[in-house]
Amino acid sequence: MVVQQYRDGGGARAVRALAVAGVIAVTAGCFGGDAGSGASDGSGRRSVAADRPLDLLGQAADVLVDAGGAETRTSMETAAGGTRVTIRAQGAYDFRRQMGRLKVVLPEDAAGADGHRPITELLAPGALYMKNRGAGVPDDKWVRIDTTTLKDGNLLTGGVTDPMAAAELLRGAADVTYAGKSELAGVTVHHYRGVADLGRAARAASPQSRGALSAAAKGFSKDAVPFDAYLDEDGRLRKVRHRFTFSSDARGPEVSVVSTLLLYGFGLPVTVTLPDEDAIYTGEIRQG
Repeated sequence: MVVQQYRDGGGARAVRALAVAGVIAVTAGCFGGDAGSGASDGSGRRSVAADRPLDLLGQAADVLVDAGGAETRTSMETAAGGTRVTIRAQGAYDFRRQMGRLKVVLPEDAAGADGHRPITELLAPGALYMKNRGAGVPDDKWVRIDTTTLKDGNLLTGGVTDPMAAAELLRGAADVTYAGKSELAGVTVHHYRGVADLGRAARAASPQSRGALSAAAKGFSKDAVPFDAYLDEDGRLRKVRHRFTFSSDARGPEVSVVSTLLLYGFGLPVTVTLPDEDAIYTGEIRQG
């Protein structure tokens, strides 16, 4: 049930279209302010729903940093030309260091007749590392990508939206509607719907995330990203779903990508070791 809607200034801005063919190829393997005093929920904690939603969403990334590490599951569903492909991943992420390790599983129809082993991805500020990338990359080598040079800022390229970037996107929230209270995996959550502005999110993001989000703000054809966010009673982001839409070119059909992030097991110690330079592949990567 819709309870109340909150608006903030700003709007979508048209920028040059994202080159979707490159993004999908890589993915598929062919590849602030005062929050107010709030109200008590009877346990001595402040009720999340009683605070201003724009403040709550804007602070969601900071709350995750305070929480430290968490386990995560993701899914990314792409729809283009009547075809749907879903890529799933599972792993852990350290919000303080903004580093994570995930295993990405491609669907059979995206992997081809020969199939494909799960891709291991390491996420770090400004960088994405991929192992078992295929496309001519030796099995024992990693591919390193500078996410600040990607037109989507690594919101889509690796088949996983970086968990910190997903939370930082909420700093650009506007037109937020509180959709009520529900339960998610046995945890009480508060559901908010709204639209995030990529440019505003980039300007408000932490220094480690700003470069990638700024690249996305320039690369996407639309700055407006609709979302559904679920926060628990402590203001921790438990689930967020973003809907990205863009065109491969001026005459091409629009492509829709729905990226969903689930977070649980907060406080988990997360160890991520980045590969040495001699483990990085520097040769040519075949295109599908």
